[in-house]
Amino acid sequence: MVISACGFGSGALFAKPVYAANVDWMTLLWWRFLLAGLLSWGWLALRGRDRRALRALSRRRVLVLLGLGVLYTGNSGTYYAALQWVPASLAALIVYIYPAVVAVLSLRYGRRLEGRRAWLALGISMLGVALALGGIAPGTVPPLGALLLTVASPLIYAVWIVLAARLGGERSSTTAPPADAETTPDGTAPAPAVALLMTGTALSYLVLMALSGRPIAPSAVPTQAWPGIMGIAVFSTAVAVQAFYAGARRIGAARASLVSTVEPVYTILLATVLFGENLTGVQLLGGLLVIGGVLLAETAPTAERAAGTTEAITLLRQPTGTDAS
Repeated sequence: MVISACGFGSGALFAKPVYAANVDWMTLLWWRFLLAGLLSWGWLALRGRDRRALRALSRRRVLVLLGLGVLYTGNSGTYYAALQWVPASLAALIVYIYPAVVAVLSLRYGRRLEGRRAWLALGISMLGVALALGGIAPGTVPPLGALLLTVASPLIYAVWIVLAARLGGERSSTTAPPADAETTPDGTAPAPAVALLMTGTALSYLVLMALSGRPIAPSAVPTQAWPGIMGIAVFSTAVAVQAFYAGARRIGAARASLVSTVEPVYTILLATVLFGENLTGVQLLGGLLVIGGVLLAETAPTAERAAGTTEAITLLRQPTGTDAS
């Protein structure tokens, strides 16, 4: 789980030198998901049980997984577009409100968290985001549009997680799941799900590249940008997603979600070391509140009450960490 969190958290760090090489966010994401998708399909092809799991998927489920990959374009696109102007450390703080948002959405669309815990968690996280934004040093304020894109990313991601969890069979605590629902992560094996999702996202970016007139050939990418692109595709996408599933299936969804809170801390520390990004005291306080809100949302009194949110994150934390990852 730590490897997964560090993988997702590294995405913003790999992206900075890519942008410095004059590669824009759309071109970066096209290559990210194309390469990660190819790696995922290669991993699937090597494992007989994953090939059998892929053949067992219904046509409807394949189409839905591809559709969720298309929806993921909104999350990844807003985040990486914002990174062209927003410091990686600040973006990490803002994006990590998504677990608290999922907790609130689960009150209506998943297994409910009882009491006012989810609302309190969301309030704490939003206060942390406000402090993180308000503590930006004068003269270094990113454009308003970039900040709005950064906030939009975790909101889209939270909706995506809830939709995917319902695909996996999750329903509200007052609604019994349908008899044919696949109610556990084992219902759709991780490798086929990840490969199909990444395929849907890569195809979406291919269409966007064509519509915008951007070149899709490798020769159009400067040589100095390839290390960052490969880092995002391999470590921050393919490895991160598979590691998350492997960890969650061993230690459980609740613990997996809690371990993942190391992600923004990791990103902030490396952004400080590598790029000299410094957070003000107010921003650090905001970061602590964001992580505190996440921990509050993810630590219900019993594992059963937390299952709605944490299972949703386990089922669908693919391509991203924090795209948020």
